[in-house]
Amino acid sequence: MTDFNQQFILSLGIIFLGYILKRLNFIREKDGEAISRLIFNVTLPSLIITSFATFHFQMNLLAVFIFGLLSGFVYVIAGLLLFKNKPKQMKGMLVMMMPGFNIGLFAFPLVEGLWGQTGITYFGMLDGGNAFIVFGLCYLIGSYYADEDTSFTISIMTKKLAQSIPLMTYLVIFGIKLVAIPIPAIVVNVTGTISQANMPLSLLLLGVYLSFVLEKSQYIELLRFLLARYGIALIIGLSSYFLLPLPEMARLTLLIGAVLPIPLSHIPYAVEFDFDKRFIGTVSSMTIFISFGLIWLFTVFLL
Repeated sequence: MTDFNQQFILSLGIIFLGYILKRLNFIREKDGEAISRLIFNVTLPSLIITSFATFHFQMNLLAVFIFGLLSGFVYVIAGLLLFKNKPKQMKGMLVMMMPGFNIGLFAFPLVEGLWGQTGITYFGMLDGGNAFIVFGLCYLIGSYYADEDTSFTISIMTKKLAQSIPLMTYLVIFGIKLVAIPIPAIVVNVTGTISQANMPLSLLLLGVYLSFVLEKSQYIELLRFLLARYGIALIIGLSSYFLLPLPEMARLTLLIGAVLPIPLSHIPYAVEFDFDKRFIGTVSSMTIFISFGLIWLFTVFLL
């Protein structure tokens, strides 16, 4: 757990650095929009290319991949039911935040330290299914609820999904890997260098939009969201671990995966769709604290 503890402390340090820089007026909230676009259009696609350059689809881990995909729809359905009476934009923001896991930046340090390459393989498969949810479904939900005149048609959905550069990047890379075409080393080297900026920029952006001064109604919404997200996560995760006839490592992957923080990509989405960036930044930071505590408890009592 040492590497994971260090990663957790490092992440919090960068988040609070962003918050302090904002409080000292070295960085303003409107500067966050430029950082957000840089992440969404440059560093995040680079991270996808780098992460999946060595990805190998394994049929024996198909259940983990399917979990990462189907669980996203479970969260969305739950969000639509729980937040059905909210105003359209608020409903869209809350439902968009429900699905998806922060695997690459949050889980991998823990997984590598505890289970080595075996853990990376399992969580890599989980991230494969999760990528379709984070870069496809979440983006589509945010886009739909941000536009008052948008209706669901195949052409509109396709057009909106095509505007998601991370999703298009993932689909291209996934297609290349399926047909076993090697990615040129120069591409991996360049994107690998650029992708190193994704985590610090994303965490810094969280700090810029972190706010400890919210309206009373926002605190209530924050609490409701966290209870909904982690209530469903615990039900899914614990049920998967104790009930599914899968190998131990697969069940641990589903359990820990279910309680991971929400994706950092929600911040760039908030900027693009004009959602409440302070609210999403605060929720994102809170999920890092909560997820760390839950995963620590799981590793203490189950390992």
